[in-house]
Parts: sequence; C-alpha cells; structure tokens
Amino acid sequence: MSDLILNVHAAPPARPRAPPRGNRRHRRFLRRRRAERRSARRQPELPRADTGGGGEGSSPVLAAPPGGAADAAVAIDCEMVGTGPGGRRSALARCSIVGYGGDVLYDRYVRPAAPVVDFRTRWSGVRRHHMARAVPFAAARKEILRILAGKLVVGHAVYNDFKALKYFHPQALTRDTSKMPLLNRKGGFPENATVSLKRLAKELLHKDIQVGKSGHSSVEDARTTMELYKVVEVEWEQHLLLTPKQE
Repeated sequence: MSDLILNVHAAPPARPRAPPRGNRRHRRFLRRRRAERRSARRQPELPRADTGGGGEGSSPVLAAPPGGAADAAVAIDCEMVGTGPGGRRSALARCSIVGYGGDVLYDRYVRPAAPVVDFRTRWSGVRRHHMARAVPFAAARKEILRILAGKLVVGHAVYNDFKALKYFHPQALTRDTSKMPLLNRKGGFPENATVSLKRLAKELLHKDIQVGKSGHSSVEDARTTMELYKVVEVEWEQHLLLTPKQE
C-alpha cells in the first residue's frame, strides 16, 4: 500500500496584539474627537452667529456644530486685579471660556472677595464700574468649574488661570500653549523659551492682539489660544499619545 501523504497548510501563528499606548483617559478623548470630526464633516455649513457674552468686545464667530468638538475642548483666559497690601495679590476679575469653534461659553466679570486695590487696567481691561454688576467669586467659580469638568482645557500659561480659580485641572486634559516646543518651532522661537501669546499670534496666525491702551480682551485671548492649539493639534495629541506622562 502506497504511503498516504497529507498536505497540511499550517496557518502562521497569530501575532500578539501590541498593548495600547497612552493613558486610558487620553485614548478615550482621542476616540471621541475622531467621532466628532466625522460628525462635523457631515454637517452643512452653518451661518454666522453673534455669540454675545457677559463681557465686552465679543465678535461674531462661526456657530459651533451641535454635539461637535466644542463639547470636548474649551479655551480659557482670565484677567486679574490686585488686592491686599499694595495690590500685590492677584485676584480673578474676569473669566472667558470659548468652545472649539470660538463660540463664547462664558464671559463674566468677577468680584473678588477682598477689596480691589489695583485694577491693573492697562493689562486687565477691568475698570471700577465693571465691579458694579460683577458676579461674586464663589458663584462664578462654581459655574466655571461646571463648564470645565471633563473637558480638555487649552490656555496660555493656563496654570495662572487655575491658580486664580483655586482649582487643579487633570494634567491629561490640560494643554498649555506656553509650554509647547512644537509651537515655538513653527514660529521660529527657541523650543524651550516661554513666548508670549501676542508674539505667537503674530508669527503663526498673522494677527495682532493686545493692542492699544484699553487692556486685554480675555475673549480675544481665549480664541487666539484655541487657534494656536489647532495649528499643532494633530501632532501634539499624537505625541502625547505615544509619550504619556505619569499622572
């Protein structure tokens, strides 16, 4: 009897799946952002809308797509006044928060618990009459933290804003444009330098902000910070995903 020869084609062993990289919270955020971008691309072009806001200097922006990226990321900017001896203690006097599309989510003047000694108007834009209808700090803080909860928060030297709010936001959900070497590189600045928002806006967005003597607009600064984040968003998020920091 002739020998029987069986031809068995063995399948190659399955390659083990690589363990996911990055922290779990950041991966969830990226999945959410990708889904939002797909949803936003399916949305028709939206009309311009005047978002108003509680402060001054608001201007029309594109309305944010419903359920879109504005729900996942916000930008914040705060203006401070001086309290205490010589007005050397900084206290929150205005806070502005904008969504991913620049829409104003919050913009109110805030009345510090201690008497204001120095309004710092040249930089803050805050004047005495703004305090007449300002929101008490405790009430403002409660509303601001409700907006920030669970969001990716973008800011320029944003830890100064958090300090004024007496608040710590999760590091994994914080993006500080004053500490992003990629932004500096694109603007032609040394990677480890701390570059002002004004200079970054001029070099990368080709626009002038914080001009004149009437003080800064926290709405304008928050929108500018979000625009700068978008310049490097894809590269920045990919870098963070591949090189996560320990929380």
